[in-house]
Amino acid sequence: MTDQPSFEQNMQKLEQIVQQLEQGNVPLEQALKQFQAGVQLSSELQATLNNAENKLTKVMNANNQEEPFDRDQGN
Repeated sequence: MTDQPSFEQNMQKLEQIVQQLEQGNVPLEQALKQFQAGVQLSSELQATLNNAENKLTKVMNANNQEEPFDRDQGN
């Protein structure tokens, strides 16, 4: 089993890629590879955020089953 980098580690990698690309002194071929890696990291980070949001927007009902959280329910 391989250790997957944390959300924070991936975010830090993405920030490094962006900084290097913004400097503009990266050869074109390397810049393209970094851009592709950045897009992949961005997708992974977005998926992690979406997963966290989905978990945070559910509650347990009286039968211990997950259901969507409706903050207006019961008003």
